[in-house]
Amino acid sequence: MMTTPSIQWPEGKKFAFTIFDDTDAATVANTGPVYALLRDLGFRTTKSVWPLEAIAPPVVVGGADCADKGYRAWALQLQEEGFEIGLHNVCCHHSTRDRIQTGLERFEEIFGHPPRSMANHTGCRENLYWGPDRVTGLHRLIYQAATFGRKGGFKGHVEGDPHFWGDLCKERITYARNFVFPDINTLRACPWMPYHDPLRPWVNQWYASSEGGGLESYLETLKEENQDQLEAEGGACIMYAHLGKFFRRDGVISDRFRFLMERLSQKNGWFVPVSTLLDYIVQQRGPLTLTDKDRREVERRWLWHKLTRGES
Repeated sequence: MMTTPSIQWPEGKKFAFTIFDDTDAATVANTGPVYALLRDLGFRTTKSVWPLEAIAPPVVVGGADCADKGYRAWALQLQEEGFEIGLHNVCCHHSTRDRIQTGLERFEEIFGHPPRSMANHTGCRENLYWGPDRVTGLHRLIYQAATFGRKGGFKGHVEGDPHFWGDLCKERITYARNFVFPDINTLRACPWMPYHDPLRPWVNQWYASSEGGGLESYLETLKEENQDQLEAEGGACIMYAHLGKFFRRDGVISDRFRFLMERLSQKNGWFVPVSTLLDYIVQQRGPLTLTDKDRREVERRWLWHKLTRGES
């Protein structure tokens, strides 16, 4: 098993922290104040978007997209302020290859470059290596048994399928998220990241995240003792979050969220977007290709978390 890499963070920083924010349910009204708080505290994170408007009912949940002029202007403002804009599929529902290509082109038109980082939107048929295809061998069989075979049907990586776009991903996107772990130190939970997996060739490099899809899980992962642990270990945290879902209720940002982010901001951390952080790890450590042994280990770690906690 690979040991946790020892990274010397720039500018004498002791650890690194960022967020990949899935855009589910996000609007300017419910998420804008959260980003204003992050900006004022010195965090620069990654905000994903849907570049295309919905033309069908959303899968799981919808939200604002870049066809909305106000939302698009706000996303561009975030980019100007130093936040990264990533991709959460091209819209909130299933998309075929032609529409995915249009969405990637639209993203580049708006933001001036292709998306560097992405995360699959749960349930979309065009998801890459999702459901049982996230794992291999015995782990795949266990996953299928635990989910009663209901989590399949993802075809983004299957050549010839109408939802295939693996080659477009490989051409344009550097980093894609897969496994999520309960450990605040994402780099300890997945010391291989970012990595290339030869069994999943359409993704250039994979990264992992720390659990925070709901408000309670986010607050649990980021609690005081975990922050101190992250700092002491000199680690790196990439939080998985839905900032548009839970962090501003009834017009008010969660007091606990505000407190924990303020506390974290006072530590000597490197607070940069996801791609900036991953680029730096590659620069310091070099590129990494997953071995069969490494793959079994990272899948085992994630599957245990998935089966015992039911998280992402």
